[in-house]
Amino acid sequence: MTRFHFSPGLHQSSAPFSHFVQHGQTGYTAGIIGQDRETGALVSDNVADQCSAMMDNLEILLDELGLGLGDILRTTVYLTDYQHFEAMNVVYGQRLAKPFPVRTTLQVAGLPLGAKVQIDAVVRV
Repeated sequence: MTRFHFSPGLHQSSAPFSHFVQHGQTGYTAGIIGQDRETGALVSDNVADQCSAMMDNLEILLDELGLGLGDILRTTVYLTDYQHFEAMNVVYGQRLAKPFPVRTTLQVAGLPLGAKVQIDAVVRV
């Protein structure tokens, strides 16, 4: 069975997507950025602030589903500049516990709203 979830706790975008889809015992998040949950604007131009808000938003989404950061199996982190890797890595490492999930980090040409960092995750349900 497949279950779709659009989070009431995150910014209410009009774009056609779900924040989370569960298929069997595996769940997939949409890309999450460091948005203010009320206004939808980026919380800051600072990559560490964006990363912290991004992780908050991911945690809010998972919590709504009865899940947590410890249920993450895999993440993909997108950076618009690989020079932001260390700042992202510090925040990421503070929020997730060992053993860390599998991660791929990519540099991309652009992200929604001009964000500097975005994450998506695969989780066990």
